[in-house]
Amino acid sequence: MKEWESAKPSKQENMCKQKKSREKIRKIDAHLHLAQVVAGYCRRGELRAVGGGKARWGNGEVFQLFPPEFGDVNFTAERALEMMKENQVEKAVLMQGSMYGFQNQYYIQVMEQYPDWFCASCTVDPFMTNHLETLKLYLEKHRFRVVKFEVSSGGGLMGCHDPFDLAGERMMEMFRLIESCQGAAALDVGDISMPSHQPEALAKIAGECPGMKLVVCHLLAPVRTRQKEWEESLKLLNQENVWFDIAALPKIMEPDSYPYPETMEYLARAKELLGAEKLLWGSDAPYAAVGDSYGHLCDYLEKSNLFTEEELEKIYYHNSQRVYFSLC
Repeated sequence: MKEWESAKPSKQENMCKQKKSREKIRKIDAHLHLAQVVAGYCRRGELRAVGGGKARWGNGEVFQLFPPEFGDVNFTAERALEMMKENQVEKAVLMQGSMYGFQNQYYIQVMEQYPDWFCASCTVDPFMTNHLETLKLYLEKHRFRVVKFEVSSGGGLMGCHDPFDLAGERMMEMFRLIESCQGAAALDVGDISMPSHQPEALAKIAGECPGMKLVVCHLLAPVRTRQKEWEESLKLLNQENVWFDIAALPKIMEPDSYPYPETMEYLARAKELLGAEKLLWGSDAPYAAVGDSYGHLCDYLEKSNLFTEEELEKIYYHNSQRVYFSLC
């Protein structure tokens, strides 16, 4: 045996080293949904839980909303904490979603009960008569510092309202309010095929509200046949106060399978255009965990050589700490 072969680490030693490295990386899930009561409303009507993690739309369509092991008819903070601890996830940002129904009241309770674990977002429907008054209440009385607008035509506000300008005065009034509270706004605008997909409006919002942190969810939901336009939108939005979460990217890129090599190709391009300091890891569980385990959604970035350990620490933890938890 050659001398260099005898010094080569064993497979077991390599596995132990990888495990130790993984355990060192702190994680914040920057995009997690809870649902005390499933009360969604969107383009298919209302959504209600029917048991076994399944839900039924108003049009009768039944689908798996979350894995049965997450819960029978809901997904609570307590169950989320169990999963987070199992996967070395220290904290999570609680996002709102039209599919689950607004969870503002529940998130107030969760923040009071688990202040060290969760930073929660609030939301309002901008077409509510008292939308601004309600948002002001959440920001000033209940001390929310993150506001999530799920506006996508597929599963958000533009599925139950006519398309509207994200940088129009109705929305800008709310963004200015968020900025006055030194807060952050997270937007899911869907993919490029949807009227809700408005990168130019997002760029305008970021420019007119420089004191507000803007997070674009799902890395702008890339579409395989429209990659060039996706790249141009990332360049347009590469501004000082704009970040991108990469939640649900493996689900968006289905049938890409763990450890998601095609997803990593898009992340490689995003890293090249934006830098690792602009990316926030998130799971988008529970729905994103229907096709794969929460554990896989947590560790797939570590299975590739795309990111250095320093970059992984930024994407998994430090960027979210700066964008979200510094406010909460």
